[in-house]
Amino acid sequence: MLRATPALVVLGAVFIAAGCGGGSSSNESSAEEWASGFCSALTSWTDSVKSAGTSLQGNVSEDGLKSAAGDIKRASDTLVDDLKDLGKPDTKAGQEARDAIDQLSSEVEQDVQDMQSAVDEVSGAQGALAAATSVATTLSKMGTQIGSAASKLDAADPDGELRQAFRDSSDCKKLTSSNS
Repeated sequence: MLRATPALVVLGAVFIAAGCGGGSSSNESSAEEWASGFCSALTSWTDSVKSAGTSLQGNVSEDGLKSAAGDIKRASDTLVDDLKDLGKPDTKAGQEARDAIDQLSSEVEQDVQDMQSAVDEVSGAQGALAAATSVATTLSKMGTQIGSAASKLDAADPDGELRQAFRDSSDCKKLTSSNS
C-alpha cells in the first residue's frame, strides 16, 4: 500500500496540471471557484490517503489495515461528496467536465467498495498482507482513473478555460507545489 500512495499523489498532481475539474450537482460556479473547490477536495483526499499509508509503515496488521482502509474510505466518500457539491463549471466544456467527474465519482465509489470487501475478509497476518496488496492495487487504479478523467477534461476543453482556471487557482498551486 505504501508504494502506491506516492504514485497516487504524483498522478493527482498530473491530473491538476492537465487542467481537470469536477462536479455533479445542478449548480454552476465560475471556472476559478470550481477549480479551487476541486483542488481543495483533492488535497484533503490525498493528505488523508498519505496519512493512512503512513500509519501502516512497519505495522501491516489486521487491525492496522482495517483502520487505514476505514480512513481511506472516509476520505474517498468525502471526495465524492465534495465533487458532487461542486456543480458544473460555467464554461463551454462545463457539461463535459461534469460528466467526466460524475464518472470518476462512480469509479471511486466502486473502488472503495472493492477495497472494503478485501479488507473485511482479512484474517491474520498473511491475510493482512494480501489485503494490503489489494488496497495498494485499488489506490493505483484510482490514480489511473484520475488520469483518465484528466485526459477527458483536457480533450473537452479546447478553449483552455478550465486549464487556465487551474493555473490561476491558489488552491491548485498549493496542491501541485506540495506534491512535487
